[in-house]
Amino acid sequence: MDGPRRRRPSAAELAAAHGTGVPDVLGPDLDVLFCGINPGLYSAWSGHHFARPGNRFWPALHAAALTPRLLAPEEQHLLPGLGLGITNLVDRATARADELTGAELREGGRALAAKLRVHRPRVLAVLGVTAYRQAFSKPRARIGPQDPRDAVAGVPVWVLPNPSGLNAHWTTRGIAAELRRMCEAHGIGRAARGTAAPTPPGSESA
Repeated sequence: MDGPRRRRPSAAELAAAHGTGVPDVLGPDLDVLFCGINPGLYSAWSGHHFARPGNRFWPALHAAALTPRLLAPEEQHLLPGLGLGITNLVDRATARADELTGAELREGGRALAAKLRVHRPRVLAVLGVTAYRQAFSKPRARIGPQDPRDAVAGVPVWVLPNPSGLNAHWTTRGIAAELRRMCEAHGIGRAARGTAAPTPPGSESA
């Protein structure tokens, strides 16, 4: 049975979300800290990361077996219990990532390094190679593991595709495959963590 239909924001509500942010999802002993570019207007309006319908982040996490079921954006608070966290390079919400300046991205890279010194995840997963190149002055960076010399605050970096629906070059299956490759390289997975997100009532298999 389908869940309740989620209300869509109006054009005025989306416009009002411009320039606002979404709080980080953090916790102790994280396996992976996912770092998006910046919140989209839909996410800023909802207060949840990767909330716009069509974003592949949540389906890819599930397809890669990092969550035991498909989580909704409003369940993001469950991620730290699975060893996962979310932050952004830039807090300012925009309609498109290309509205950000290079200076904003570089400052975001410095702020991210400060967070990593506090939270110390096993790996930093940056969701978007173009933003990573600008934020860390790595113009030749590609999707995948980065050189160990390019660790940020001592944390190894893996660059993942941007899961936005605007990124037509990558499917959910392709993003999930890259997630699995990252997890295998770092020995990360639900089995290792031994934790599962609770299943909502009525959604158990018959």
